Amino acid sequence: MNDRDLDSREDRTLVLLKVEEAARRLQIGRTLCYRYIRTGELESVPVGRLRRVPADAVIEFAAQLRRAHRPAA
Repeated sequence: MNDRDLDSREDRTLVLLKVEEAARRLQIGRTLCYRYIRTGELESVPVGRLRRVPADAVIEFAAQLRRAHRPAA
């Protein structure tokens, strides 16, 4: 395997993800991912003119969804 074979879809060491990469990890569409960013449900940060999603924000977002959809005890 060379550097070309490794792309961002498989690089779990990335700290900041493109919105498309975050959407891929969440298995949602890019438009829905942008909607979650716009509403503040998914954290993102500006990097110059770009928008990036911290990798740990994706994990936290998924955890929030799990908590929100737990059955009442």
